[in-house]
Amino acid sequence: MTTQIRQATESDLGDVLALYAQPSMDDGQVMDLGSAQQVFGEFARYPSYRLFVACGAQEQVLGSYALLIMPNLAHRGTPSAVVEDVVVSPQHQGQGIGRQMMKHAMHLAREAGCYKLALSSNIKRANAHAFYHSLGFRNHGVSFSVEI
Repeated sequence: MTTQIRQATESDLGDVLALYAQPSMDDGQVMDLGSAQQVFGEFARYPSYRLFVACGAQEQVLGSYALLIMPNLAHRGTPSAVVEDVVVSPQHQGQGIGRQMMKHAMHLAREAGCYKLALSSNIKRANAHAFYHSLGFRNHGVSFSVEI
């Protein structure tokens, strides 16, 4: 399948929210469009935080991911990157869209001079972990979180 990856616009938010609603992501618990527009507007306040969409024919949004490139004081100032909210529509999974999006993220991180691209994934998502390993991601350290 031929897809084009581009930076998302506000008009893509409805489609992106629909992707997040799937059971493997937010299980139908997504924010309303107005709230999403406000959060999307906050992305612009970060110098290197962007939302991307993978589009098929007629600009149909098939997948999405967010990428943050962060400057660092450690690592001699070398930036790092974090990819978040990776999602592909259920009917298009297994067609290489996720792979294309992650290659796109890796390219942008490399282009920005990042020393690493990191992501976290729910421990229950064994298929996603196998996918990330197939792209060269390796388990590194331990991820912690706390509900606040």
